[in-house]
Amino acid sequence: MSQQLITERKARFESLSGIEIKRYYTPDDIADLDYRRDLGNPGEYPFTRGLYDTGYRTKLWTIRQFSGFATPEETNQRYKYLIAQGQTGLSVAFDLPTLMGVDPDDPEAEGEVGKCGVSVASLRDMEILFDGIDLGAITTSMTINAPAIIIWAMYLAVAEKQGVPLEKLSGTIQNDILKEFIAQKEWIFPPEPHMKLIVDTVEFGCQHVPKWHPISISGYHIREAGSTAVQELAFTLADGFEYVRWCLDRGLDIDEFAPKLSFFFNAHIDFFEEIGKFRAARRIWAQEMRETFGAKNPRSWWLRFHTQTAGCSLTMQQPYVNIIRSTIEALAAVLGGTQSLHVNSFDEAWALPTEEAALLSLRTQQVIAEETGVAHTVDPLGGAYFVEWMTNKMEEGAREYFRRIEQQGGVIPAIKSGFFQQEIADAAYHFQRRVETRDFIWVGVNEYVMEQEPIPFRILKIPEETREKQLQRMKALRRERDNRLVAQALRDLQAAARREENLMPPILTAVKAYATLGEIVNALKEVYGVYTEALVI
Repeated sequence: MSQQLITERKARFESLSGIEIKRYYTPDDIADLDYRRDLGNPGEYPFTRGLYDTGYRTKLWTIRQFSGFATPEETNQRYKYLIAQGQTGLSVAFDLPTLMGVDPDDPEAEGEVGKCGVSVASLRDMEILFDGIDLGAITTSMTINAPAIIIWAMYLAVAEKQGVPLEKLSGTIQNDILKEFIAQKEWIFPPEPHMKLIVDTVEFGCQHVPKWHPISISGYHIREAGSTAVQELAFTLADGFEYVRWCLDRGLDIDEFAPKLSFFFNAHIDFFEEIGKFRAARRIWAQEMRETFGAKNPRSWWLRFHTQTAGCSLTMQQPYVNIIRSTIEALAAVLGGTQSLHVNSFDEAWALPTEEAALLSLRTQQVIAEETGVAHTVDPLGGAYFVEWMTNKMEEGAREYFRRIEQQGGVIPAIKSGFFQQEIADAAYHFQRRVETRDFIWVGVNEYVMEQEPIPFRILKIPEETREKQLQRMKALRRERDNRLVAQALRDLQAAARREENLMPPILTAVKAYATLGEIVNALKEVYGVYTEALVI
């Protein structure tokens, strides 16, 4: 049959991010690729093929299922269950009031306590959350940003009460405020005070908690807001470079703090695009840290990252299909070389996952790790013409965005002008048009639709009594603590903030006095003020 008679299914094939995909790829598509310069062996600069020459042959990625709901007691039981089933790291999901630095008894918290994560408002809550869990024997990731410095102080105080030296603690706080301004919108103060607090945590971590990652620079929420893979990659790395600049301006040694920086990416459904994104991220970071910022320690060149499968790819329609989506996304993360992984549960388009759904997601990781053979060799897709072309394409797109961000005056000016927000909004609109015109087929949404769909699974419902339980705990706390000690700690904190000192020590003092999250945040609001975003049309 002649080529002229072949009719393809589409006039144009493109990735989820809109990159045109050719029929096939050959050595000509990567003719300029130099193996040593652009790839290197696994464990070698620029780490395109992975950070470790043994890959997962010596140690699997950390299986870290994101979990948190209702009260600290209930979440504590979920953690113990997942650990018993083979989970190797904890990942804490906080409710919206906690994420915004609001106490459960604040009127702003009504209707939200414990709904999208666990409610933590004081050291007492944190003590219950980790009761019976040895913090010296497990790594903990906490998805908290605006009040991250306070939540971390609570965690450190619990470790001290357990008798665990701070030098032994290992884990991560997300602590990435730039992506909050760009995408997730959970900020409190203006950008500059928030950045100062983040540098405080980095400095304190370098001095006192050497095994801890004081920031996890996150592209996940940028992608969930509607960005493309290229935008996720570019905006996340640009944020990372901005944090590096702020730490350098503080006078910190790049080879002391850079190895403690970590990243958090989304694994979406476009399989090869995602793998190319992860590989490009490692290469760009290594090159920039060595060539632009002058880091000498090879560990400073490493981009270590956690991955979560895409929540925005899940559907309420035919929810069991979500198991397939998340499995494919998890496999892309593993083939892309992730250091830790969370697989979303199939019921998360409906509610927080039930215990049964969370177990199935845990088993998904374990099957990939133990049964598929993908962890036997390092970067098994390395050298594939399409994968290397896509990796290059991801890097090209990211570097073009770096140029445009620089034209805006840098990351913070670009946030204030609405540049990032407009780019994401445009990308989200373009994708929605693809769905509506059926250029992108979304199974169960715009094709293969079922008129009546039974929901044969249990949905986790957070009762309204959750807030009442937390209110009673807050009342007891305020009654039993030394309120004069709390008031003095808050005054000392404000004085330190006005002197622009590192606030970790006074926040630790306030936390140990059982000052609440909201009280500490409100004290800092009096010094720093609050931030209102400019309208993006």
